[in-house]
Formats: sequence, structure tokens, C-alpha cells
Amino acid sequence: MAEPPLVDSIFHATDFSEASHQAFAHALAIALARKCDLTILHSGRDFLAEDEWGKFPAVRRTLEGWGQLQPGRERSALLEELDLRVQKVNLRRLSPRSAILDYIEGHETDLVVIATEGREGIPGWLRPSVAEKVARRSQVMTLFVPEAGQGFVDPASGATRLGRILVPVAHVPSAEPASVYAGRAASLASGPVEIVFLHVGEGEMPKLHLPEDPHIAIREERRQGDVLDTIERYAREHDVDLIAMTTDGRDGILGALGRGSHTEQVVRRVDCPVLSVPVGYSGAR
Repeated sequence: MAEPPLVDSIFHATDFSEASHQAFAHALAIALARKCDLTILHSGRDFLAEDEWGKFPAVRRTLEGWGQLQPGRERSALLEELDLRVQKVNLRRLSPRSAILDYIEGHETDLVVIATEGREGIPGWLRPSVAEKVARRSQVMTLFVPEAGQGFVDPASGATRLGRILVPVAHVPSAEPASVYAGRAASLASGPVEIVFLHVGEGEMPKLHLPEDPHIAIREERRQGDVLDTIERYAREHDVDLIAMTTDGRDGILGALGRGSHTEQVVRRVDCPVLSVPVGYSGAR
């Protein structure tokens, strides 16, 4: 039986910033690989005028730069040649969060791809980002792409670099959903992928159903120390391209203190993309 796909529909919210451009490149590259629907949304006080729609990320020009389309091709070429369906949406909303959540609630969405900014120096629990709020409220799998640092998609060429995926493992919440989607994400890579399951603390490594794919190497690591510090250090020292984490909202003692879930805090501290998979999530089949 064929492995279910990573996603069938992708949603990307943009504010036309450089940070959003990084996230757009990831959303487009995944949609191109999966040949699936991609919705790009912008919200603001007013609708964009007809001559302002050029502010949206340029899908065809980007694909031309990636060598996927011949220059000057019509919009229909996205579907006819690449089997890629792209929709751009502009909503009048004062709050980007409400616009994003309203749209996701009314439309099939497997993956939200959104840019984030590092917030070390400004307590994230005092100023939680729009990205974190959306992921927490939507209960849809979310890919956080940092403004700074190294993503796994090159915006200039569209090349995907996904050699190592890190999956932090705890007893609660179970890392099973993250393990499943880390295995599916590995299908985006052009070469072998190593998935590292990292358990921080005492006790035995929780049992998981591990991905079974000849192109995926599995490694288990045990560490002692602070969970967040250890994840951050491991990702930095071992050249991790993606972190996949199961999230259960405001999990753990830090959540009780109002500082957000472990996943949210990892997003703020690492310089690689983080894939947040809600407990019980079931996406593309």
C-alpha cells in the first residue's frame, strides 16, 4: 500500500515582507512537489486596488526562476504543465489572525505555512506572535518558517535541502503524530534523510511506530538537561533542517505559567523550520 501523502492542500498567509517571502518559497515548493492546491492570503484594512495585486508573491516568475516554467507562459500553464492550482485571496480584516482563522475554518486545509520572527529579548508570552496564535487555534498542521536562519527550501532556486529531521520525543504528548509526518516530509527530499528521535530526561525512550522507508535512516538519541535548551543545542550542533513536534496546545508547566507550549518556545529559539502537528491530527489520506 502506498504511503499517504504529506498534504493535499496548503495555505500561506503573507504580509508581503521578506520574512513572508521565505515562507512562500517553502509553501510553493511543497505544493509543486505534491501537485496540490495552494492558497495565498493577505488581509488588511482595505482591499488591494487592481494595480496593487502585484504585491502578492509572484508564482509564475518564481517558477520561471526555478526552471519549472518557460518565461512568458500563461497562468493556465500552472495547471496544464505543473498540475498546480494557486489561488490568491485578499480579505478586509483589522486582525490578520481572525482573517486567517475564518478562512481556514471554511476551507479544506492540510498545512498552514507561515513566517515567524525570533522573539528572544521580548518575552513571547507577553507578545505571542500571530503565527503561534493561528497554530494554537486552528488545530491544523503548521510549518513555521523563521525570518532568519536556514530554511530547507532555497528561495532562489527552489532546491530542497532536507537531510536531517529532528523529532523530540516525550511520553506526553506522544510524538507519534510528529513521527508520522516527519516520515511523510522526508518524501520531499531528493536524497537520503536521517530522522533523529531525541528523548530528554530520565526513563526509557517512548515506543513509537517508526517510518519504514529504505531512504530514511533512523537514529535515537538520549540527553539530560533542560528540554528546550537541549533541543535548541542539538538542532544547532547537528545541522538539523527541520524539527517535527507534536503539540497539545499549552502543554507542560511552562504552558501553565502562560508562556506557551514547548512547540511555540522551540519556534522562537531555533533557526530552522518547525513542523507543528496537533495531537490526533489526521490530514491528507
